[in-house]
Amino acid sequence: MKDIFEKIKTNLGPIGEHAKESHGYFTFPKLSGDINPHMDFRGKKLLNWSLNNYLGLANHPEVRQADIDGASRFGLAAPMGARMMSGNTDYHEELEKGLSKLVQKEDTILCNFGYQAMVSAIDAIVDRHDVIVYDAESHACILDGVRLHMGKRYVFKHNDIADFEKQMDRATKLANETGGAILVITEGVFGMRGDQGKLKEIVALKKKYNFRLFVDDAHGIGTMGPNGGGTGEAQGCQDGVDIYFGTFAKSFALIGGFISSTKEVITYLRYNMRSQIFAKSLPLPLVIGLLKRLELLNKHPEYRTKLWDIANALQKGLVEAGFNIGDTNTMVTPVYMNGSIPEATNMVIDLRENFGIFCSMVVYPVIPKGMIILRLIPTAVHTMEDVKYTIESFSKIKDKLYGGHYQADKIREGFAQKL
Repeated sequence: MKDIFEKIKTNLGPIGEHAKESHGYFTFPKLSGDINPHMDFRGKKLLNWSLNNYLGLANHPEVRQADIDGASRFGLAAPMGARMMSGNTDYHEELEKGLSKLVQKEDTILCNFGYQAMVSAIDAIVDRHDVIVYDAESHACILDGVRLHMGKRYVFKHNDIADFEKQMDRATKLANETGGAILVITEGVFGMRGDQGKLKEIVALKKKYNFRLFVDDAHGIGTMGPNGGGTGEAQGCQDGVDIYFGTFAKSFALIGGFISSTKEVITYLRYNMRSQIFAKSLPLPLVIGLLKRLELLNKHPEYRTKLWDIANALQKGLVEAGFNIGDTNTMVTPVYMNGSIPEATNMVIDLRENFGIFCSMVVYPVIPKGMIILRLIPTAVHTMEDVKYTIESFSKIKDKLYGGHYQADKIREGFAQKL
């Protein structure tokens, strides 16, 4: 018999196998200082494009004070217990009502963690007779929820409505045979590409097919739509989104998430989502802080306007400078380049050490071999000076990349001694 730990010695996983040379720099980096576009990294102040602080609320003085007041008044222990048993409060219910109004739904359930909430909600909603149809580029939390499903699932090509209909035909046939139902799952904003899910087109197909639509709008809540109510609001089809998920980890600059739907559906989830039934209630200081964040989101649409001013300027400038930013039509800004993993790591080292820019790098196995994505996340607290400097710097590193400068192993090997 083998020791289950033995496999860890030889199989660390596609990312873990690079842990020795990447930990602390490319993976698990430590950024310090106040959360804003300029933060400290390994003793240097860097221009940071890698924080999901879309509306700039993380370091807002009113938010900071609300967080302090909540912790001072209630401590981190309150309320004790799961909400169903002993952890419910007026503040939790007030926040749920406010979020329901924002996303134009009847009711809402708060969730301790966004990732966990998506997995658990999918598990609660479907049974072995039901069929799931989902977008191929859905977030890992959706994929893990789908993996738990004991019934059949069909995946459609990313944002491909023709293939969506093909999978719906298959799903409809199977659901008729099993006596089950169909749940369609997609995203409002895809966090890697930055493109919107085709919610309006999918909603329109409810006239042809019988299904319910579950939308993960982690990046869309607070950023999309005239009131920040999300991608469904932006596309004018929020009524057709049957179950709406939003996270607090992006625009709200905190942790946790929520699910909104009809009163009937939310009541069902309150009594059947195992991740919430068997978990301690969201601590009151976080709820108090979230109420302040929601208040600011509603009262200050100019934060959202500033975010889009920065995002539009960044994307327009990159395109004019000859960069490929793909099909993004949201604030998420991927910059596509061609190169190997060693070239990508050398380029990121150069960006951080010599240009003072911190951004996320995405390479194989997340994307195909030979491709590099540098993902930029603009916020309302970036400046036009930040945008201008970044475009100028990216133009220089692109020339170096395609000029073969980053092929030299000595760059990475020389720097490895510092890691």
